[in-house]
Amino acid sequence: MGHLGFSYIGLVFLLMLIIPNLIWVRNQPQTYDSSDENRILSIFERVGQALVTVSVLIFSDFNPQRVTAWTLWFFAAAVSMLLYEFWWIRYFKSEKTWTDFYSSFCGIPVAGATLPVFAFLLLGVYGKVVWLIIAAVIFGIGHIGIHLQHKRGNNEERSK
Repeated sequence: MGHLGFSYIGLVFLLMLIIPNLIWVRNQPQTYDSSDENRILSIFERVGQALVTVSVLIFSDFNPQRVTAWTLWFFAAAVSMLLYEFWWIRYFKSEKTWTDFYSSFCGIPVAGATLPVFAFLLLGVYGKVVWLIIAAVIFGIGHIGIHLQHKRGNNEERSK
């Protein structure tokens, strides 16, 4: 269920999520428009963001204690977040088009949405905190769903 206490690992993961997104605000694809997003997916995304933020910070179970076989879950989560950072680096070095923003990375589709969701899900498994797992699933439904919707819409626009 989780032990209440501050998670510095959770804070690091959140910073790895938030900082590139703040930089992105000034580096969006030229025609980016979020006004057509599915309302249900947006609700899932916002609720999931809030739940992930709270749960990753208030449970100390994410802070490594000792190395065991279970630590592999933590390393998998950390690798997912590192891949997310590398995806952002590739995006920021690109022409910053729709195609760049909704691209795959290391074979992972819509990596900008998929990798952080996967990282938080794995971190929840590592910490054995069901609340973060549930939060990551809710966040993933909205976040990945919106990215897929945008990618699909962009492909339809380009094919006209």
